[in-house]
Amino acid sequence: MGIPTRLVILGKQGAGKGTQAIRLSQHYEVPRISTGDMFRMFVKERDSEIGRRAKKYMEAGDLVPDEVVNEMVRERLTELDAADHGFVMEGFPRNVAQAEALDAMLDPHPVDLVIELDVPTGVVLKRLAGRRVCSVCGLNYSVDAPPQVDWTCDACGGAVVQREDDTEVVISRRLHQYDEQTAPLVAWYLATDRLAAVDGEGEPDTVTGRLLRAIENRLARR
Repeated sequence: MGIPTRLVILGKQGAGKGTQAIRLSQHYEVPRISTGDMFRMFVKERDSEIGRRAKKYMEAGDLVPDEVVNEMVRERLTELDAADHGFVMEGFPRNVAQAEALDAMLDPHPVDLVIELDVPTGVVLKRLAGRRVCSVCGLNYSVDAPPQVDWTCDACGGAVVQREDDTEVVISRRLHQYDEQTAPLVAWYLATDRLAAVDGEGEPDTVTGRLLRAIENRLARR
């Protein structure tokens, strides 16, 4: 068996990370691992000690500490789909300490490539302000691509609504926080020659093509 393909995708909220992570996971036949997936798995689907610890912070409105998130990631990466084949990671790492922890988990074969999906702030502001989400299953829509019938989810029939925090003021604050937190992480991966910035504007198929070219160039050097 060859070395698994291990990818991380970074980007502002609204940059299209989720869509592209799913496409990449399907292309390379590896699992998509996101912080959302992990929290659902450990907090809701499993009666686990890690989940109970994370839930305590979440219910208090606090950020889940790095050591708890790292423990979730470490356990998830031991499962056979990720251990044998690799992954597309979305939402982790969020800082240099988490990136260092991830490398330690994956030793001796660290992340192959970290992709920064680059979309201008003005574009993601417009995307997020127009975003709508199913209140039941969480499927995303937009004012430009609504569900087929009267803002009712195509998948489950739930009401499709605007999230309370999808206002321009809140979105701008989140984007500023992302820039502050992620700049050192981007610099760290750049210094280790594992970062590729990819233009995230355009149709999803076009962006996917750019991502695949960047990844294949990296894997060819492995």
